[in-house]
Amino acid sequence: MLKIGIIGCGFIGCHICRAIDNGAVDVELHALFDSSEIKALELVASLKRYSPAYMKIEELLYSVDLVIESASQDAVRSIVPQALEAGRDVMVLSVGALVDEELRTKLFKLAKQNNCKLYFPSGAVVGIDGINSASAAGISSITLTTIKPPSGLSGAPYIANMGIELEKIKKETVIFEGSASYAVKAFPANVNVAATISLAGIGFERTKVRVVADPTLARNVHEITVEGEFGKFFTRVENLPSPENPKTSYLAALSAVSTLRKILNPVKIGT
Repeated sequence: MLKIGIIGCGFIGCHICRAIDNGAVDVELHALFDSSEIKALELVASLKRYSPAYMKIEELLYSVDLVIESASQDAVRSIVPQALEAGRDVMVLSVGALVDEELRTKLFKLAKQNNCKLYFPSGAVVGIDGINSASAAGISSITLTTIKPPSGLSGAPYIANMGIELEKIKKETVIFEGSASYAVKAFPANVNVAATISLAGIGFERTKVRVVADPTLARNVHEITVEGEFGKFFTRVENLPSPENPKTSYLAALSAVSTLRKILNPVKIGT
């Protein structure tokens, strides 16, 4: 049975653990790590079938078959290279870290050298399959529009740097327009999906992003418009934010579990 090690016990990490624990995915939940040992041990205590060990990073990397990063972009930079060097497959949730071209090149090279797999779930959007398919010919443009309640954008570096007072926004307001490379740095906890879209499609510089604050919304909305040789498609998803973290959509956690199932399933459906 595939042994899983999870790094990061926030909303997504907890959801993956509970999905494994309730039998939704047939793998062994072997080890956990979080910067807060107390948080990790509280999660372990809440599980029924599994009692994963709390391990330091070095021990965890050599004890599991698949490492799931659900911690932060910093964890991608510091831990994922170690995991690949140890010959472990890795699922990356904080995909925004790959806006760094040097890091991206390093991880892809390590994966190839060590015969490892890097998995990037679709996250909080739909349409990645269509982007993958369209890439087989040619894509001329991709635009992501992310619309969130103002509270879902709090803490973003761009908000602080621009002095935007989110509590004073009373109607739908465009607060950012630019490249995915800029957006991922400006909103590291909000537009990870822009990085996934960029990797699947035409890159970080050519992928365009709009961020909109709308106080009337109770959901996180992502719209993707893609044009190319195939024609044009448009997708829209209205995600319920997780109750623990309004910056994270519930669908992002479900996407991680679905990716884990796909890894295990001998039957592959969809692009």
